Amino acid sequence: MNKKFFALVLALVLVLSLTACGEKAPADTSTDTKAPTESAEPTVLKVAASPTPHAEILAQVKDVLAEQGIDLQIHEYGDYVVPNTAVEEGDEDVNYFQHQPYLDQFNEENGTHLVSVAAIHYEPFGIYPCKTDSLEALPDGATVAVPNDATNEARALQLLASNGLIEIDPSAGLKATPNDITSNPKNLQFVELEAAMVPNVTTEVDIAAINGNYALQAGFSSANDAIALEDADSEAAQTYANIIVVKEGNENNPAVLALVEALKSDAVRDYINETYNNNVLPIF
Repeated sequence: MNKKFFALVLALVLVLSLTACGEKAPADTSTDTKAPTESAEPTVLKVAASPTPHAEILAQVKDVLAEQGIDLQIHEYGDYVVPNTAVEEGDEDVNYFQHQPYLDQFNEENGTHLVSVAAIHYEPFGIYPCKTDSLEALPDGATVAVPNDATNEARALQLLASNGLIEIDPSAGLKATPNDITSNPKNLQFVELEAAMVPNVTTEVDIAAINGNYALQAGFSSANDAIALEDADSEAAQTYANIIVVKEGNENNPAVLALVEALKSDAVRDYINETYNNNVLPIF
């Protein structure tokens, strides 16, 4: 009997040991609260922009985007070519400096794949006095400085035509060049320059057709100094609105959409209206 009893006790001990080994220990709930983790790295969004007013406008939303985990890096460029090639090649994510006709022409001529995601502002294009103070006082053979890129030169010529100085072949449209002028009673002579360089020759020409941003940089006021100006309520205000541009395929990038939303805010609208004295007009 003793041997049988001993064997039974030993069997029970073995069963209990195996059962204990098969059970998982209960979770320790005393440390249930996780330690705080480090915040995720911010999303970097690189934007190529003209210094005035584009980079200045972008700076207004830098803190807003930072609160959303987006590090907006603004890189300034002084020309109208590199900001597009930089986005095409992936060195920049976005650019902000141009209007749609210029973008369309650039894509066509360079085989790039850039698209607009939003229109932000409009800069009235103007003709400014240089050696001659008014359009009426222009002498025969007067010199006129104009941008040499296709769309902005056409814009300058159309503005001169709307003020009765020249006539242009209607079929030329936004691709007009001096070769499309059909009537030039004052024998105007055109000095074609890179858009950024036009304000630098104001002491050498009679009048100059200057893009709004470069006029601002040169200290001109479109409201006070221009002797001819595009109508802010005209079709040009929509056609030549300055746009946010990305490479095709990046239109729905969350950081890009956040940038657009921040730019189309009441705060940015107020900043533009209060800062630029009608030289820059919000288009949203």
